[in-house]
Amino acid sequence: MNHSPEAIDGLTRLARTVRALPPSCGPVRLVGVDGHAGSGKSTFAGRLAAALGGAPVLALDDVRSHTELFDWTDRFRRQVLDPLSDGRTARVPAYDWNTRRFDAEMRLPAAPVVLIEGVGAGRRELRPWLAWLCWMDLTHGEAWARGRGRDGSAQREFWDGWEQAEHRHFAEDPTRPCADTLVRQGSEGYVVLPGHRTTRPSPQAITDRDGPSAVR
Repeated sequence: MNHSPEAIDGLTRLARTVRALPPSCGPVRLVGVDGHAGSGKSTFAGRLAAALGGAPVLALDDVRSHTELFDWTDRFRRQVLDPLSDGRTARVPAYDWNTRRFDAEMRLPAAPVVLIEGVGAGRRELRPWLAWLCWMDLTHGEAWARGRGRDGSAQREFWDGWEQAEHRHFAEDPTRPCADTLVRQGSEGYVVLPGHRTTRPSPQAITDRDGPSAVR
């Protein structure tokens, strides 16, 4: 893959773009990181949060549950969007996938930038609240294979059900056509490309050359 000489330090440039955006949820610039399960959303969100100086990150795997893989939007509005839009800290019960119940409470401050990462972070109901939307540009087959390899045979039954649910979700509510940027992992790190949304300025094709990172 060839990159232009200007395509250097992509995460820094993307962070600069995000900081310059107007707030989208009260005082918060809410950034969504969406993609298929196993596409590397958590790792990328962590790297982007670091480039933003330690922006808070909320993982949607702490919000969804076995019985609400995608039916958590109303609860998310009450627990996250409403307090952030008022400039208050959101208090979000975290789901424990082993005990199958909501346990410890997480606190999400109304920081200048807050990242939401997970499958469905760019869903239709959330997009009006987002200042920016990133899509991890990996096919569902590649992403699911990585996810299954990561989780092992113990999660095989869960993955069988998950793939069907995720397929239905994106068939009815695709995120990729609405993304501001498409994120791909190249040999030299992340490649951030303009997405399909045209109503906002998108950064040029840029590469983070800090080296490859683990896929999650």
